[in-house]
Amino acid sequence: MTFEKNTLPTYDQLPIDPKYPPHTAWGLWGEDDNYGTLNLLTEERVQKAAQCIRRGAVFPLNWKLESPKPALFGRYEVQHEYKSLDPNGLVYDDCYHNFNTQSSTQWDGLRHMAHLPAGQFYNGIRPEQVVVARGGNSESNGRLAIHHMARRGIAGRAVLLDYGRWAAEHNTLYDPFDRYEITVDELDQVAKAQGVTFEIGDILLVRTGWMKMYEELGEKVTERIKDLEHPSCAGVKACEETFRWVWDHHFAAVASDNFPFEAFPPTDWATSCRKYIYT
Repeated sequence: MTFEKNTLPTYDQLPIDPKYPPHTAWGLWGEDDNYGTLNLLTEERVQKAAQCIRRGAVFPLNWKLESPKPALFGRYEVQHEYKSLDPNGLVYDDCYHNFNTQSSTQWDGLRHMAHLPAGQFYNGIRPEQVVVARGGNSESNGRLAIHHMARRGIAGRAVLLDYGRWAAEHNTLYDPFDRYEITVDELDQVAKAQGVTFEIGDILLVRTGWMKMYEELGEKVTERIKDLEHPSCAGVKACEETFRWVWDHHFAAVASDNFPFEAFPPTDWATSCRKYIYT
């Protein structure tokens, strides 16, 4: 069974085949698929999204490449070299060293993290089908790699739920640097307050306010994040209710201004059952 136009199953109807783990969308777009819910960004939906443009304002969503600095989770900090190619100082290259794709603004590929209970990636792909050589500097094939999405391109209608701004009035004790679970009920309240309605294939953006606070703290950020390898932050609650809400809205993707999207660190339940329903 493969996806047919206008016939998406509900969360409670997943999986489409009992051979797949519960509530996964594996096989929905074919077992050879590398895009997941980005398949919802059809030409018709992209064209419709373009009609939403009313003025030509540009809002870059990418963070500075060297941020966060200091880096979190023990990752490398990118090093920028402005390299002269000419003895007269008239020609230069920008070179970046120790670049980690999980720093700054980044997009998780479908093989970033497996469905932990099944020990498999999207569509039942096993680790040995992705990794060519284990240990040391492992190599991999192209299965489920991020380049599939990059080469395809991601364009569509994005909807922003500004929880950080909404919380300033409705949740005054909220602090994006503290672990706080944003519920889908709260997200619905934010959407109602903003007059936001959802459509199939939307890209959901949730603003927690974490990045704004990080920038405002400057060098004092280490006073708030004392353990850089085990930071905490507010985010969407990782639970069955959230999984159902996200899937049944049929978003093409989700993104946030914090580092994990969900509240962090995860609970023991979320650690053992955590699944990206877009994989």
